[in-house]
Amino acid sequence: MVTTSGRHTAGADDWRIEALIDRLPQRLRPTLRSLRQPSRRWLRIPAGLLLIVGGLLSVLPVLGLWMLPLGLVLLAEDVPVLRSLRCRLLDWIERRHPAWLRPDEHRHDRS
Repeated sequence: MVTTSGRHTAGADDWRIEALIDRLPQRLRPTLRSLRQPSRRWLRIPAGLLLIVGGLLSVLPVLGLWMLPLGLVLLAEDVPVLRSLRCRLLDWIERRHPAWLRPDEHRHDRS
């Protein structure tokens, strides 16, 4: 949904976030969808913080930079400033990389 100011509301981001979650390996999808539930706030905030810390420590062999944006997306569910940045990022993805938001039937899932 787009507001009169032309900005997307949080509900409008849901389909874009779901499309990006669908591109993740099969084993990660249910966990992320579960963490996005409103009742999981008590678990989502610590998980988001741990993912951010892991992303910052990406020089270590087990951790990776992929953890940083995932942690920020999780925290954006509860932090309005991050929600605004997430919306801008999703707008950019929708403009620059629309294929990322489309289902990819030919993709082989390596779960």
